[in-house]
Amino acid sequence: MNFFELIQRRYSTRKYISTPVQEEVLSRILKAGCLAPTAANRQPFRIVVVHTKGNGELLKSMYKRDWFVEAPIILVVCAVVAEAWVRSYDGKNHADVDATIIADHLILAATEEGLGTCWIAAFDPAATRKALNIPQGIEPVICITLGHAADTAQLKKRKELKDLVVSEGF
Repeated sequence: MNFFELIQRRYSTRKYISTPVQEEVLSRILKAGCLAPTAANRQPFRIVVVHTKGNGELLKSMYKRDWFVEAPIILVVCAVVAEAWVRSYDGKNHADVDATIIADHLILAATEEGLGTCWIAAFDPAATRKALNIPQGIEPVICITLGHAADTAQLKKRKELKDLVVSEGF
């Protein structure tokens, strides 16, 4: 499939079957995340892989929705703030930007592998830090459910290009 077919096929999956994700498939998905571009190639991220089996209650402390633990795997993309490139003009640390690029690569690779994902930003970062023993200086940025979808894509509602794209500046 080409890239445009891939991005059109991706959707936020909120219902999963219990079939495990094969290790070699997971490995390819993780490799795709590690190949993502980062500012100044600093690679200031860590990906925490959590298998949901036996960890349901712990994971629900992070995000309370039942479907969150239906997926066999949760990927938590974390930013390592001290390792990130910082823009000299205004001091903007790009760790969170880099982490979101990694997350997008993970999601698109999973879609290519025929798996479902959901990008979750509405999780509790303090509970996530505690549940996964994430040390200070490492910030959980995005949680991604990963597994075989039990639902189907709904029509994507997107704004028109004219409402989103500005040509030659504002």
